[in-house]
Amino acid sequence: MEKATHEEYSFFQGVERNFDKAAKYTRFESGILEQIKACNSVYRMKFPVRIGDNIEVIEAYRVQHSHHKLPCKGGIRYSMDVNQDEVMALAALMTYKCAIVNVPFGGAKGGIKINPKKYSPFELEKITRRYASELVKKNFIGPGIDVPAPDYGTGAREMSWIVDTYASLKPGEVDALACITGKPVTQGGVRGRTEATGLGVYYGIREVCNTAEDMKKLGLEKGIEGKKVIVQGLGNVGYHAAKFFFDNGAIIVGLAEHEGGIYNEKGLDIYKVVEHRKATGHLHDYPGATNIKNSAETLEQPCDILIPAALENVINGDNAARIQAKIIGEGANGPLTPEADEILIKKGVIVVPDMYLNAGGVTVSYFEWLKNLSHVRFGRMDKRFSENQNDSILKSVEGLTGKRVSDIERSQILHGPDEVDLVYSGLEDTMIGSYHEIREALMRLDGKVDMRTAAFTVAIDKVGVSYEELGIFP
Repeated sequence: MEKATHEEYSFFQGVERNFDKAAKYTRFESGILEQIKACNSVYRMKFPVRIGDNIEVIEAYRVQHSHHKLPCKGGIRYSMDVNQDEVMALAALMTYKCAIVNVPFGGAKGGIKINPKKYSPFELEKITRRYASELVKKNFIGPGIDVPAPDYGTGAREMSWIVDTYASLKPGEVDALACITGKPVTQGGVRGRTEATGLGVYYGIREVCNTAEDMKKLGLEKGIEGKKVIVQGLGNVGYHAAKFFFDNGAIIVGLAEHEGGIYNEKGLDIYKVVEHRKATGHLHDYPGATNIKNSAETLEQPCDILIPAALENVINGDNAARIQAKIIGEGANGPLTPEADEILIKKGVIVVPDMYLNAGGVTVSYFEWLKNLSHVRFGRMDKRFSENQNDSILKSVEGLTGKRVSDIERSQILHGPDEVDLVYSGLEDTMIGSYHEIREALMRLDGKVDMRTAAFTVAIDKVGVSYEELGIFP
């Protein structure tokens, strides 16, 4: 029964429907639009790996959706749900996501159909290294070809295995570290990558809240401070998003995980909640909070901002009418169904699409790739120079005014940029600039479309221009 459902519903066709909805608002001829939509390369592989006393045949994929810019970029996920349709859809979304945030990559995605929890680290390493060698064999990985990254079920550990395998098969390649991103910092990774997606969610929603005209329509005050926020999911994205909202004056009123949720209209301390969950194994019974048995019902509680940052399709035709949030930020991939979109838009809710909002990860992956190609840590060349310059300026000002700043102020003024400061700054600039590009498209289309469709039009315009300028159509 489950198999039939998968066959009936095509994730990739769903992405294509969203594409078609936006394409009619662009200027490109049908041939270019068809090329933008198409998956350029699909590599399906099966390879044997000895697990214990048996040999298992592992099914895996790598899809390169677009070659309008190289390298291609996209994560590798380990899950039993991995199939060709899903990987193609996620690769297509990566093309549009990179275009929206002005990251010069084509879209790609990879997956291995396994449950990683069923294997020991040694067995996972064997599977990962074999997958990497298959990608090298077919020229589906490389600093200028295709640059994977972590995704669901993978992390820095798996990326370090892949880069080591690649380097061993390409001896002497000086840019080998740039063949993959999301690596440990000691293996060429970049500081700030872990929290990048959650931080990007915060920056994106903050920019929405700083747009006075939109806040007026919603009946809200400008700014993040004092806004009531519910976050679903305390994984990497949800936790960091909640943390940045909390640290910057928002009130976290609700948190949800698979075991249920908690709600307190006066606010929850995200750090204490996480400690409570570590100690007890669940969110429930946190002091001062109301327990919510059904996790999904947490999303329906009163709030200004709702961040679904866990599963897909959690807001659908059944529960969308009961959502009370005025702003929904899609931290996860596809948390809203098309039916939910329609219901919420009619209610006047601002839905900030995943294609833009969770692009923090690929943005910071781009920075890591640049770092690996330049072979120098961000800030190494100018940190000390900036601090010396700031010190000279501060001494001059203090000498002219006869006043001395406090030690805390002195430390803040003299501080030269570390790598993480520059990564945060670059991500912040990206999220602010990209939001206003989407909003300008929304205003240009004068209420004809929602923000998701506007984001698609921005992406299609950028990819279409690239194809036109390439002059590849004889």
